[in-house]
This record gives sequence, structure tokens and C-alpha cells, in this order.
Amino acid sequence: MTSKTVAELLKSDFKSQDIDIKGWVRTFRANRFIALNDGSSLQNIQCVVDFENTDEKTLKRITTGAAVHIKGQLIESQGKGQSVEIKVDNIVILGDSDPETFPIQPKKHSFEFLRENAHLRTRTNTFSAVMRLRSTLSFAIHKYFNDNGFYYMHTPIITGSDAEGAGEMFRVSALDPKNPPLTEDGKVDYKEDFFGKETNLTVSGQLEAEAYAMSLGKVYTFGPTFRAENSNTSRHLAEFWMIEPEVAFMDLAGNMDLAEDFLKSVLKYVLEHNREDLEFLEQRLLDEDKTKPQAERSAMTLIDKLKFVIDNNFKRVSYTEAIDILKDSKPNKKKQFKYIIEEWGADLQSEHERFLVEKHFKCPVILFDYPANIKAFYMRLNEDGKTVRAMDILFPGIGEMVGGSQREERLEVLKEKMKALDIDEEELWWYLELRKYGTAVHSGFGLGFERLVMFATGMGNIRDVIPFPRTPQNADF
Repeated sequence: MTSKTVAELLKSDFKSQDIDIKGWVRTFRANRFIALNDGSSLQNIQCVVDFENTDEKTLKRITTGAAVHIKGQLIESQGKGQSVEIKVDNIVILGDSDPETFPIQPKKHSFEFLRENAHLRTRTNTFSAVMRLRSTLSFAIHKYFNDNGFYYMHTPIITGSDAEGAGEMFRVSALDPKNPPLTEDGKVDYKEDFFGKETNLTVSGQLEAEAYAMSLGKVYTFGPTFRAENSNTSRHLAEFWMIEPEVAFMDLAGNMDLAEDFLKSVLKYVLEHNREDLEFLEQRLLDEDKTKPQAERSAMTLIDKLKFVIDNNFKRVSYTEAIDILKDSKPNKKKQFKYIIEEWGADLQSEHERFLVEKHFKCPVILFDYPANIKAFYMRLNEDGKTVRAMDILFPGIGEMVGGSQREERLEVLKEKMKALDIDEEELWWYLELRKYGTAVHSGFGLGFERLVMFATGMGNIRDVIPFPRTPQNADF
């Protein structure tokens, strides 16, 4: 007898058939009805126990959270709420769960409480739905790139360079923290360290991906990245996952085309394959909105937001045009923005990005040609000498989703930019050599995976879309 999942059984017809299933007890009522869940579906399957002919010790062990192995027959349900149920012939308790101490009781729990019990929070419908969606999105990303001729590469997690120039990195060292070797001027001597130099956890795989794009043509990374930014907001993690494609011979326009097609494709895949989870999460948001003032409620449902991205062409707008729109906007003139836009060169905030998407253009927006002084050194300088071929993609409800650019392929221009920012040429000698040997136009972008999962699930806190969040003062589990 082959063991089945709850999802498989709920799709079965009503023929009487022998069933073998394992899962966790969600509830047990009237000493007879088990609601069983195994993580394969939001839905539980009802298992009906013949309590008169079941050992009393076994019945007492059927508690919320217990793992059980059930053999029985799948029959048409006699009650409301389900089409099929299992008539239990035999039940074995695989793992007990103390009903007095099991944290995930069948009641509503706060997200903060569930974060403190992150090892058990996927026993709830909300988090099982979020993590199934995360898995589907991950698969859809790999499928998209594989179907479009990209090669998947694993970039280093330990690096000797800072791709972003942010300076907020986690040091990797094997030196004795209490008694490290020192140089003559009293500084830590990293030449004595494991790698013979100062090293850190990576903030991005982009620079290494560029190297591979310049030989394999089209590559992408999908791996963990780390930021030592001491920020406790709902949008920051110290450890998160990044998707970074890099393509040789592709300019900024091609980069925008790729990013738009990619985002539409992966969200469409989720819409087609996780409808049940999406509908559940959408209802959760609708219920949550009922408790908010009208002005704070979402203008679109979760599924409508996904369709908004999938069905609309992304509007392409230069940074300069966007600044003019924002300066003349009602919320800016009436000082309703927290950050007032006064002049060209301002770094746009989430409130500005959302205004452009949700109020002004009413579609996803791609902003391009940003001021050079607010963007990274590796972005291609435009002929005007003051803007770079950068692009950001803005989504409803979340603001920036993707950041990318055409990369600076000219050796001398890149060296000048590095010098102006005090970036050591010796540290990135290999990156500069890519511009010496067969340089060519190339482009790419970065997408924080957790931000995409937030958008697809409607979750408001980034800590709730990654299995075990890493944030300041928190590295539990």
C-alpha cells in the first residue's frame, strides 16, 4: 500500500480504497474526529476513529501536534465541509505532543509569538502557505532561467571585496579574537589570517557573475547574501537571498526587457500553481483590512496585485521625468510626503516610488538614468557625464523590487570612477582585467528574493517570509 499525501487524497474520487497516510494532528474532537495535516495542502483531511474499538491509551495520545500513522479507507464524507474522509482501521502514534506545553494550539497567534517559535510556525496555515509559495517561486526562477538559456553559477560566499561599496559587511576570520597578531603599527595583521587577507561575507555575487557572463554569455546567481546593517525595520534582514542575472552584449533596454519578462513569468507561475494558498492569504489580508481605517486599506486584493504586474506593460520613465512629476505632485506641494522632493539629485524613498506606481501611472514603473552620485561605481556613465544607465523596477505596495544597470565596460572610465570613490584597484584587479581582454557591453540586475516573496504573499514583515530570520540581536534556531 503506497502512502498518500493529504493533497493527493483530497483530489481522489469517492471509490472505497485502502489508505496509508502520515501527518500531524491539528485537532481531535468528540474523541472521534481527527483533523490531519501533512504540509502538502492548506486543507486538513478528516479521519474518523472508531473510539469504541480503539485502545483508550491511544485515544489519550491523539493530541494537537502529535505525529500519527493512519491506515483506513477513503470514503465519501458523511458530514459538511469535506468531500472525502478516512474511516480509520488502525492508528499508530509516531510522536507524542504534550497538550499542556505545545505552543501552536488551535487558536489565533500573533506573528511576533510565531517568530519566537519559528521552528514550529509552519504548523499554522498562514506560514505553511507562505513557505509553499516561497518554494514555488524559487522553482519558477530556476525554470525561467533554464528555459531561457542561462547557466546557474554559485558565487563565493566569502569575499575579499565589497561589491556595493557599502562597508557594512560581516568579517570572516580564524584569528584568536582575544589575542590577534598585530602589525608594527598595532593593527590586526590579517596576513596571518586563514586567507592571508581581510575577508567578509558577500553582499552580492554580481562582480563574479560579470566575469562568467563575459565567457558563458548568460548566467545567473541565486544564493545567500549578508549585510551587517544595524536596522530593525520590517524590510531588513542580515541574511537574505539574491537573484542576479548577468548577460553579455546586452544594453540597458535589453536589461529592462529581461527583468519585466522574468517578473511576469514567475508571478504567473505562482498564480497558476498555488491558487489555494494565494486565496487563503488574500482572505487573511481582507480580514486584516477590516480592522483598519478606510484610508489605510489596500486598494487591490493580493491576487489583483499579482495580475496588475502580469497584465500591465511596465511604464519606462527617466529619473529626471520622475523628479518633475513628484515635484509637481499634490502630496509634495501639500507637504504630505515625509521626504519632500525639492531638487534633481534626490534619492527617492518608498513613498515616492509607490506614488508613481499606484497614483500617477497606475502600472509597474521602470525608472532609469539615475544621477551617478547616488549609484554604484560599476554602472555605465552616460554621455551627459552626470547620469548612469541604472534602472529600478517599482511595484505597488512595496516600492523598489529590482535594481540593475548596464555595467561600465570602458577600462579608463571605470578606473576614474574607482579612484573618485577611493576603491583600491589592486583589490579588484581581476574585475578591471575583464575590461582589458575582450570587453563588451553587458548588463544585469539584482532582486532580493524575500522582497518578491513578500509581494507574492502579501506579508508585511520580511521576517515572516524566510524560514529562520537573521536580524540584529537575533540569530536563534
